Amino acid sequence: MTGNTLVILLGIYSGVFKSSAWTRSPFSPPKAYLTYANSVAAGAQLGIGECKHQFAWERWNCPESALQLSTHHRLRSATRETAFVHAISSAGVVYVLTRNCSMGDFESCGCDSSKNGHTGGKGWVWGGCSDNVEFGERISKHFVDSLERGHDARALMNLHNNEAGRLAVKTTMKRTCKCHGVSGSCNIQTCWLQLADFREIGNYLKTKYDEAKKLETDKKRMRAGNSAERQGAIDQTFGAVAAPSDLVFLEDSPDYCIRNTSLGLHGTEGRECLQSSKNATQRQKRSCKRLCMDCGLQVEEKRTEVVTSCNCKFHWCCTVKCQQCRQVVTKYYCSKRDDTSSNSTRRRNRAPRK
Repeated sequence: MTGNTLVILLGIYSGVFKSSAWTRSPFSPPKAYLTYANSVAAGAQLGIGECKHQFAWERWNCPESALQLSTHHRLRSATRETAFVHAISSAGVVYVLTRNCSMGDFESCGCDSSKNGHTGGKGWVWGGCSDNVEFGERISKHFVDSLERGHDARALMNLHNNEAGRLAVKTTMKRTCKCHGVSGSCNIQTCWLQLADFREIGNYLKTKYDEAKKLETDKKRMRAGNSAERQGAIDQTFGAVAAPSDLVFLEDSPDYCIRNTSLGLHGTEGRECLQSSKNATQRQKRSCKRLCMDCGLQVEEKRTEVVTSCNCKFHWCCTVKCQQCRQVVTKYYCSKRDDTSSNSTRRRNRAPRK
């Protein structure tokens, strides 16, 4: 964890327990802080890491400046990228709280056995130890939603996207089953729900980001004093055009090709891109066009020598000795076009005279 990221996490979650939401909570703030704070911070960090993975080869690559802008008091934009930051952070908090609950880290929480004994379908019944996502969702709301102190459309947008992140965790849960019967005949199965891998949740929310809905609002202040009123305001504002699982945004994104220090944007100059890789997706393989050429930059090839440990052998007893292998690696970066390249490009693009 970098120093800047740690500061961001502390900034996001400091002062949460001063919120009026905790006065309505079944937990006293000091106890809640001591019990859940580490899990909340770990969940936020998990979300940040997933955001960086999902946008590693995009023009906007989840910079830490975006995370600083994700709290309501510092928020300068209400773009689809802000929507994703809220959703993935909220999902990360739910995920870690739920996982740690199932692992027995909290005295007040255990498996979700509410469905146990009920028939789930033909040949199987609910049983075992389902991950208690309802617990994670409940605690997450107190931490994450309490940050929104405003009553305007932007605050309601953030709350909606927080909820979309929590729903993503529930939607992607997997049913796991165990067979019972004579000699493994599997006459009946006992099944329970488990959290999906967080990468799957990130992929799910990335799809929601691609399909995010822009909402036209007057952005005037709205009365949303308590949680029930807030939920009513969200439903009234967004319910007609967006489902609870949809990501919503209010403003178009800026040009991420260009450096903009006032918005904390670094532009794409100097960014690495992929031209060929065995395990790269088609979108990743097109990243040089997206990050460089479409942004008016050229692709610069750089060869660097990488030294790695190789041919490692275990020697009794008890050391491992490795050789040093050197390999020349080719990488590609976005750089400014020189005048000659720019002029030749313009000449190639100029329509022939008739």
